[in-house]
Amino acid sequence: MIEEIQKLIDQYVDWLKDKTKLREISDNWVEITTPHLDRHNDYLQIYAKKSNGGYILSDDGYTINDLLQSGCKLESQKRQNLLKTTLAGFGVQLNESSLEVHTSRDEFALRKHNLVQAILAVNDLFYLSEPMVASLFYEDVVNWLDVNEIRYIPGAKFTGKSGYDHLFDFAIPKSRRKPERYLQTINRPNRDTAEAIAFKWIDTREVRPKGSLAYALLNDQEQPVSTTVMSAIDNYEMKAVLWSNRESVRDELAA
Repeated sequence: MIEEIQKLIDQYVDWLKDKTKLREISDNWVEITTPHLDRHNDYLQIYAKKSNGGYILSDDGYTINDLLQSGCKLESQKRQNLLKTTLAGFGVQLNESSLEVHTSRDEFALRKHNLVQAILAVNDLFYLSEPMVASLFYEDVVNWLDVNEIRYIPGAKFTGKSGYDHLFDFAIPKSRRKPERYLQTINRPNRDTAEAIAFKWIDTREVRPKGSLAYALLNDQEQPVSTTVMSAIDNYEMKAVLWSNRESVRDELAA
């Protein structure tokens, strides 16, 4: 089983290398096109330049400006706090409207990974133009956990076998009856988000206590979730749970 999973990880890394494209756009900046898709199904692009012996990586304001242009307002204190918390979990800074990280040569790959994950996370958290969504899915999950007295640690970050950091929305401590459990919310379930969460889990579980479990809570309030997405998550020994079916796992999360 370990060899099979290692091959999957190796294939994922090879895919990242093969699908990443570089283009010099000025004397200072290099455009990096990644294989990750944004909510428009366009490839995510970030930008790199040298700075003080290291590098600055930036999305050039794309993520925040795209949300604003789509009618997603970020002015409320609650959304500002959630934005700051999400970025802090990945070590990413907000410079005016740009998401940025500063990195050394040695940490370039790790910090690039963190920036891309932060962009995807912010996209997922805040794609909620008010006519479409009344409240944040993340907040719905927090309220449900609190009402059902499910203990949790929010924003739990772990370093995986690959050396990359991975942020889970919630970690539920071990009890006498249940092992450690990790809970990830997916606001817009699709193939790309399913693959991202699957890699996060297979890279993390080998460095966590034996028997640890992972759950993916999938938002099906606006549109149905395809069986392909459900199967992709289940195949990597995570438990895919539709939000409409959340009561089915209440007791095992509360134990």
